[in-house]
Amino acid sequence: MTAAQVRSRFLILTALRWLPVGLLVPVLVLLPLERGLTIVQVGSAVAIQGIVVLLLELPTGGLADALGRRPVLLVAGLVNLASLALLAVADSVLLLSVVYLLQGVYRALDSGPLESWFVDSALAADPDADIETGLSRGGIASSLVIAGAALAGGGVVWLGPAGLGPLGRVSALTVPVLIALALSLIATAAVALLMAEDRPARGRVPLRGAPAAIGAALGLVRRSRVVLALIGVEFLWSFGMVTFEQLMPVRLSEVTTAAGPLMGPVSAVAWAGAGAGAALVPLLSRRIGARWTGFALRIGQGLTIAGMAVLAGPAGVIGAFLLCYAVHGAANPVHSGLLHRQAEGEFRTSLLSLNSMVAAPGFAIGAVVLTAVAAGAGTPVAILTGALVLAAAAPLYLVKSATVFREPAPSGTSESLAL
Repeated sequence: MTAAQVRSRFLILTALRWLPVGLLVPVLVLLPLERGLTIVQVGSAVAIQGIVVLLLELPTGGLADALGRRPVLLVAGLVNLASLALLAVADSVLLLSVVYLLQGVYRALDSGPLESWFVDSALAADPDADIETGLSRGGIASSLVIAGAALAGGGVVWLGPAGLGPLGRVSALTVPVLIALALSLIATAAVALLMAEDRPARGRVPLRGAPAAIGAALGLVRRSRVVLALIGVEFLWSFGMVTFEQLMPVRLSEVTTAAGPLMGPVSAVAWAGAGAGAALVPLLSRRIGARWTGFALRIGQGLTIAGMAVLAGPAGVIGAFLLCYAVHGAANPVHSGLLHRQAEGEFRTSLLSLNSMVAAPGFAIGAVVLTAVAAGAGTPVAILTGALVLAAAAPLYLVKSATVFREPAPSGTSESLAL
């Protein structure tokens, strides 16, 4: 395959992967509440997913590097199908907990292999392939798909209950889950059909390569100040994300009584804005370099979050939130591209999993600290605190190392720069 063909398949698989997620956005919390569970019970079940991801993120990354990205994604798809099938009928804390346990396994297995396959395959087809543009377009695709699917999911719910033949009559909130299940089956089949992968022979027991892959990722962190700095960015970034993922609805409710009805369409527009932000990444990276782009975006996102705290009225808070998501969408592919340029191809997914693994405690600590600040000093103070922590990550993008670092040349091709 050519690099262009690899990129096309990557975009198709990315869109199919996130389409079911968007459909579930409007109903994930409301569905168990409809079935008699409390919000505390739902929160406890959701917490299981985070714990499972934290425990399995790095081992599954090593598994993908050792066994292959395609088979791990296929297993992830099967686990996701099982969790969605159970979600369609889950009406107790136990069943919902199993749903989120399976979702944790799925997220851990799914984290990294598709991106790693794209980067390795593109660079194998063309050593000068512009992977940042591909990652940027992947960010555009996922953001726009989530935005559109979230609106579609809301529309499906608005249509009301549906009669589904042998399944009988199901509630309006259950219908998006069943559609997401069907789409996830299509996404898994697409992985089997479109994801071509040549893996080197590793003997009769390829799983023995998993510990080596994990060790190689940890060794790269020890050897490279740049990699350590990028992982530090991920931790601080995740801490600050609590502001716009958890505190935003609270802040909006403080400036308008219509926060509930507004959050759905505002979230859809925000994801579309994230796609627009991702579209700007290649231009910025070629003009000022990937590291300085990451620095500028992190400072910019801190300022937009601060705007959520200090601007008055719903228009100001929503405007700052939408700008925050646009910058967020641009920052994701920049960070991924910088990390990929540091990774050793054979163990690429392990490094991505290590990066993702620090996001879980970062977000968890941020949730505990910032909600405590909000309760004691007010939501605006908590949001400003999160903005400062997130922006503090910006200088880490400029950390230099004696190792060779590859980033896009101004022309869009890759060049090696000694830092």
